[in-house]
Amino acid sequence: MPAAAPAPSIAPELSARGEALIARFAAAGFARRDPPILQPADIFLDLSGETIRRALFLTVDEDGRELCLRPELTIPVARAVIAEGQKLPAAVSYLGPVFRFGGAQAGEFLQAGVESFGRTDVAAADAEILALGLDACALAGLARPQIRLGDVGLFAALLEALPLAPALRRRLLKDFGQGRLDVDLNRETAAPGAPVAGPHAGVLAALAGADPAAARALVTDLLSIAGISTVGGRSVSEIAERFLEQAARDAGAGLSPDTAGILDAFLAVSGAPDAACASMAALAAEAGLDLAAALDAFAGRTAALKARGVAVADIAFSAAFGRPLDYYSGMVFELHDPAGRVDGPLVAGGRYDRLLPRLAGVPSNGVAATIPAVGCAVWVARLAALSLQAEAVA
Repeated sequence: MPAAAPAPSIAPELSARGEALIARFAAAGFARRDPPILQPADIFLDLSGETIRRALFLTVDEDGRELCLRPELTIPVARAVIAEGQKLPAAVSYLGPVFRFGGAQAGEFLQAGVESFGRTDVAAADAEILALGLDACALAGLARPQIRLGDVGLFAALLEALPLAPALRRRLLKDFGQGRLDVDLNRETAAPGAPVAGPHAGVLAALAGADPAAARALVTDLLSIAGISTVGGRSVSEIAERFLEQAARDAGAGLSPDTAGILDAFLAVSGAPDAACASMAALAAEAGLDLAAALDAFAGRTAALKARGVAVADIAFSAAFGRPLDYYSGMVFELHDPAGRVDGPLVAGGRYDRLLPRLAGVPSNGVAATIPAVGCAVWVARLAALSLQAEAVA
């Protein structure tokens, strides 16, 4: 059955503010796209996990396929660019309603944004998107929002440089930005190599050391045969991945105290970008890890932000700040009201080089395919609330 009806239509005043944003984005070369409101639900479930289901307005078509009202606009815009064969690089903007259950802004709300697909000058593209986010805040009268910055690519490079089992490395990256890493590190360092007793001990012992692809396929097949589709919001593939992680951990592939210490020290790095980069370089040198390429990319983006006129000394970088979506691959950022007059970010975005290949069904052959992509979303109602407060004071 269809879900409950969404909230009333967007107020004309918000639409006018949204159109002002679109005009600014158009002046920067971002052409407006209007993807359909009704989208295939499986796209969002596959990319975000079954946990997003509770946030979706769902229905089914006559063939029984699940559809949903779009919960955000990045994926629908990316699908449209792929479906229409638009030549890359492509710079697109959007403005329209999105629909979600839960949270302080449940129902229907207006979202604007920009997406840059296919630009190979990564640092410059990142800087442009963040600068456009700042422009969106400036249009609402907020000249200096609080800038929170993270870098998924740096954390991924650290994991690649550390002696980690592949399954554990994948899970740590997947959990990055979801507030679960402290729990993960505590569990992984607890008596590595000591088998965990339980009803699945025999299965775990059999999986330990097996070919990862074959083991994953076996577990997935067994769960499917048993009629298990989800458990606790996890899909069959996610459950299979957890089995493999547990098998690797029982075989002695957990975190050593030294490795856990390096991860803890890295995740504690915060501050202005230049100082944070120096701290991470010192940590890598002390631990004997090669993070040169990732740190060079970080420094290059900082230089591009300076060239855009962004006050990088005001940026609050945190190595522990990520995104709970595994297609993000580099910079992530949020812009907030420093005075805390509205809940949640005003603008949020980041780099997601793995999204377009996944939407296009590009085979990975064990290596994640990438197409450069970066963008940001703007919460129009939150910016409007700030403008109204400023006008009231004036």
